Amino acid sequence: MAQGRNKLEYEVVKGWERLPEGWSFVEVAGVATDSKDRVYAFNRGAHPMIIFDRDGKFLNAWGEGVFTNPHGIFIGPDDRIYCADNFDHTVRIFTPDGTLLQTLGNKGQPSDTGFKAWDIPVQRAAGPFNMVTNVALGPNGNLYVADGYGNARVHVFSSTGDLLFSWGSPGKGPGQFNLPHAIAVDRRGKVYVADRENSRVQIFTAQGEYVTEWTHVHRPDDLYIDADENLYVAELGFRAGVMPGASFPAHAPHARVSVLTLDGEVQTQFGEADGCAPGNFFAPHGIWADSRGDLYVSEVNYSAGGRRGLVPLDCHSLQKFVRVR
Repeated sequence: MAQGRNKLEYEVVKGWERLPEGWSFVEVAGVATDSKDRVYAFNRGAHPMIIFDRDGKFLNAWGEGVFTNPHGIFIGPDDRIYCADNFDHTVRIFTPDGTLLQTLGNKGQPSDTGFKAWDIPVQRAAGPFNMVTNVALGPNGNLYVADGYGNARVHVFSSTGDLLFSWGSPGKGPGQFNLPHAIAVDRRGKVYVADRENSRVQIFTAQGEYVTEWTHVHRPDDLYIDADENLYVAELGFRAGVMPGASFPAHAPHARVSVLTLDGEVQTQFGEADGCAPGNFFAPHGIWADSRGDLYVSEVNYSAGGRRGLVPLDCHSLQKFVRVR
């Protein structure tokens, strides 16, 4: 259990999800819930989208043969599902049953940023997309896309999929990015970008004008804003998935989850050093809260450390936390 200054408390639900026999997530890149609190686990196993009810009962699966590397997911108020596939350089939009509605970006064609994975960092900003990372809807229906690993840019699309404008460039200054890994938009249109390798959250107007930044986060991997305007932050810390050339403090803080106000005030933080113990994290990569305030955190432990022996291969990749206050 974790408790913060505003008395938000959560309890982990051990063994929450019930996968069909013989199935595996491998790892869960993103997680989101729809209007019925059904839970969508966007994973890197044989069944890329696995859906559960809020009690962890398996409901459905789809996406086989569609994705190259699932990365980020967002579900809109109309239950449309937005999926960022970063090896394919596309964002796909689906109905809840997996019917493809639209694809943004050119399949298998990265924009020209001078980036070479994982050798040459982003040299210049470019258009959509190069290893796109995540998406979020604004209150007016515009789609905000974080274009991260191979670019240093935020792109804004209309509700019909037309590119409206973009901002950002590689660097450490205001409005610059070193891996914009996730994005969230509040009800007033303010945009929050997880600038992961700069270890900060940058805040912008809806038009991309820089407002401020928060530096009290450790490599933020994902962001989510709920109806009560709590901002959930999945923080990767400095033990997993460190990018070439990244700077980090002399100490190596472990991964954690923080719940902030929209002014950046810390309400709750939890996650201890033993990353595979229930309620802790090694490589948190996705975060979402359902209509009841229960929290879901997904992890990419295999690619971030499991295949190099840093954590056991059976370390959890999806956890549910019930809000108890």
